Amino acid sequence: QVQLVESGGGLVQPGGSLRLSCEASGSIFSISAMGWYRQAPGKERELVAALKIVGGSTYYADSVKGRFTISRDNAKNTVYLQMNSLNVEDTAVYYCRTSTDNGQVYWGQGTQVTVSS
Repeated sequence: QVQLVESGGGLVQPGGSLRLSCEASGSIFSISAMGWYRQAPGKERELVAALKIVGGSTYYADSVKGRFTISRDNAKNTVYLQMNSLNVEDTAVYYCRTSTDNGQVYWGQGTQVTVSS
């Protein structure tokens, strides 16, 4: 079992920045990848950014390339999503997700990000 706890969401003005954190606990040795998803009202959940543990390769959705950065701190078992140049279309609930070597998937509880003037 892997437990994920997200933090860092909030209200920010257009053009502003936020950093989301996702701390993993439990069977963290089995984690193979971690990612951030988001779901806006009335829309499907979409992948925003992902990071492979082995090799460190990353993926970004086209809509966030150049603005968002996914990174990790191994010592803190934490993955971050640095979000810059936020716009109103980035408003959503952001979820941390992890997958393990044996194909299990775990989700965090979600954190609200609201971009508004």
